[in-house]
Amino acid sequence: MNPLMPTPPAAMLPMLDPFGFGRAACDYWRDAFERSVLYMDVMRLRGNQYLEHIEKTKPNVLGFEAEVLKDGRDLPRPVNYELLRILPLEGVEIDLQMRPFVVVDPRAGHGPGIGGFKPDSEIGVALRAGHPCYFIGFLPHPVPGQTVEDVVEAEVAFLRHVIERHPETSEKPMVVGNCQAGWQIMMAAALEPDIFGPILIAGSPMSYWGGEHGKAPMRFAGGMSGGSWMTSMLSDLGAGLFDGAWLVQNFERLNPANTWWGKQYGLYANVDTDAERYLEFERWWGGHVVLGGEEIQYIVDNLFIGNRLSTAQLVTSDGRRIDLRNLRSPVVVFCSRGDDITPPAQALGWVRDLYEGVEDIIANEQTIVYCVHDTTGHLGIFVSGSVSRKEHTEFTANMDYIDVLPPGLYETTVSAAADRTDAKLIERDYLLEFSTRTIDELDEVVQHRPEDDTRFATVARISEINLGLYRNFLQPWIKAMATPDSAKWMRRMHPNRLGYRLLSDRNPLMVGVPVLAERIRQDRRPLGGDNLFRSLEGIFSDQVYRALNAWRDLRDSSTERLFMDIYGQPVLQAMVGLGGDAHVHRRRPGAEPEHRRFIERRRAEVRDQIEKGGSHEAVMRSVIHVMGGAPATDERNFNRLRASRAELEPEIQVADFKHLMREQFFILKLDREAALEAIPTLLKGQTAEQIDDYLAHIEHVLAASGELSSHAADRFARIQTLFHRAIDRAPLLELEARADAEAELVTEAQAESVAREESETMIESLPPEGAASGDPVAAPANQAADVAPVPKKRKPKETTAGQPTRQPRSRKAKTSDRD
Repeated sequence: MNPLMPTPPAAMLPMLDPFGFGRAACDYWRDAFERSVLYMDVMRLRGNQYLEHIEKTKPNVLGFEAEVLKDGRDLPRPVNYELLRILPLEGVEIDLQMRPFVVVDPRAGHGPGIGGFKPDSEIGVALRAGHPCYFIGFLPHPVPGQTVEDVVEAEVAFLRHVIERHPETSEKPMVVGNCQAGWQIMMAAALEPDIFGPILIAGSPMSYWGGEHGKAPMRFAGGMSGGSWMTSMLSDLGAGLFDGAWLVQNFERLNPANTWWGKQYGLYANVDTDAERYLEFERWWGGHVVLGGEEIQYIVDNLFIGNRLSTAQLVTSDGRRIDLRNLRSPVVVFCSRGDDITPPAQALGWVRDLYEGVEDIIANEQTIVYCVHDTTGHLGIFVSGSVSRKEHTEFTANMDYIDVLPPGLYETTVSAAADRTDAKLIERDYLLEFSTRTIDELDEVVQHRPEDDTRFATVARISEINLGLYRNFLQPWIKAMATPDSAKWMRRMHPNRLGYRLLSDRNPLMVGVPVLAERIRQDRRPLGGDNLFRSLEGIFSDQVYRALNAWRDLRDSSTERLFMDIYGQPVLQAMVGLGGDAHVHRRRPGAEPEHRRFIERRRAEVRDQIEKGGSHEAVMRSVIHVMGGAPATDERNFNRLRASRAELEPEIQVADFKHLMREQFFILKLDREAALEAIPTLLKGQTAEQIDDYLAHIEHVLAASGELSSHAADRFARIQTLFHRAIDRAPLLELEARADAEAELVTEAQAESVAREESETMIESLPPEGAASGDPVAAPANQAADVAPVPKKRKPKETTAGQPTRQPRSRKAKTSDRD
């Protein structure tokens, strides 16, 4: 400005800049500069946090205090896993007689502790419910030579130790496996089914060839890289160790818009409020761990590419087949349509791989429950606070109900109580409902395509060929060049690791950042959201995000199309030996002869139990029959049923209750008509009042979830008829019992009369007073007295189970029933 010109007064500024663009621009650029400095300071803190975390012997992001109970390195087959006991939160009381709760941490490249990352987590939910909680975590480096089988055996040993700590608890622990930990505990439960309670697998891939077209791009990675030879090469370059940062990088590539822009811009735009949350998450996301080369090779070959877990093709080193049909615990599968790492098809495909229909599931005495979330992502399944407060809270609260569910396939949904018309009947904020499903209905979620199986089977064959070529021609050279030091430097130079180091205090160029950031915080003036240029910044960010998403979609669709075209070639399939019509690419494991014999023996045992039992069996059989006709059921029925059961038999345990429920279910499944017609026989010996009470219990249970459907009402009417038939017979039984009691009294009176006459006869035959005791006349009398003493008079017995005889009901019994 010319110094000779007068300075315009403040009132003239709006006239010089009528729209306020200049002032808005100045405010924006100042705010943008300050946010840039603060952003770099947060990145500096992230780098320092990373270096501090990886230098710990036992780094962990577990959000709860814990103590180590058992170290896996001390086991006969040592592994880098530990069993921890979660210490109760302040103000939270733990009931040691409640079912233990065990969470297994996923080991998929990231650091340990994500299973208990937040207070609103699976562990937090279980603690607040009063359950003793345990955590199976891991250390950053594996024990040399450890295998996947060793880890599975360690988890079995840990679970046995938890059971030993709770000898007074009859229920087996509930076990939760997130992501990679899910298939591990399923393997363990297949080998040792008797030590597991209900199993919850959240976001766990079980059937790796599954996926909907246009989604699940990660399943094509093995085919596009030529198989597992690259996994072996990276392990060899790592001197026998596989860097988990490669796995994390694969996850990040699935969503480049979030990795390269969204997550970082979110911090930059809200650096004043989101820094702590960002650093907390990065402490886990950047805590890369190392896996053994033998472990990761087993996983890639047998699971990711071979898909051998869901078809019972895995065999342990001592010859045991890992067959998921051996599980006897209920399995809850929790997945989400918004999960691009483990889509529902991969989480649920193992069910249709193993079973042709629900009848097979029932024959194997398995209970499978699945819940499909609509929107949450992979991490949200076991990290999101909203999911924990809703789904995980309901799963935990209903674990006893899930444990006693009859065998079969169920879909469960969680609905808000406030949105329902029967809200007054619901105890909590949400309601968990169960609906029976068939394999065909499950296929609507899995969307299985046999032609895709042939393509993935071709990938598995080519992977074996390429791995063999690599091991013969390249592996010896790479192993000769790789050393522990070179492997260490290769890990340090990985892009995911190097980014943390370069923006830490160990970089001299970052020295001035904390000083400048502190000065800005002292005079920080955040910009309001009404600033024009800040709005333009948000629009620009959205455009970048959309562009990256469009590039991702183009990349994924091109990859899928290329995969389908290459591995769908009949010539290629024939070259690897898949051209024969007799070959089954995804063979469903058949029933072995011993299993068929077991099923036949089980049916014979169940058939013998149709008319055996009493009132408890009659009540349970009736409830199962009626609820089997309803479209859905929920925990309210179970709570009422368990309360009624407790009244009838106070000492009942969940394990006994489960056995009773399943036994009556199988009886109804085997021969429904015979099972129903046997109900009056089971009620034989009960009074009319008792039978009336049992029928009231049944009505009370069924009324818990509101009005019955028409189908269920018809079934309940049949049950009422059967109970009324038993009631009509009850007075006759009482009269017969009274007649028996009166006959017994008459018999006792006659015995007394005979004894009295014999006594009088003996008294008359006694000698006169003063006769010698050795007189032969006295001896017979004495002997007679010893042989036939006078019997004591007994009290008359009560007619029925200690209850007084009641008059018959006014309801007129049918002649046919009385005859």
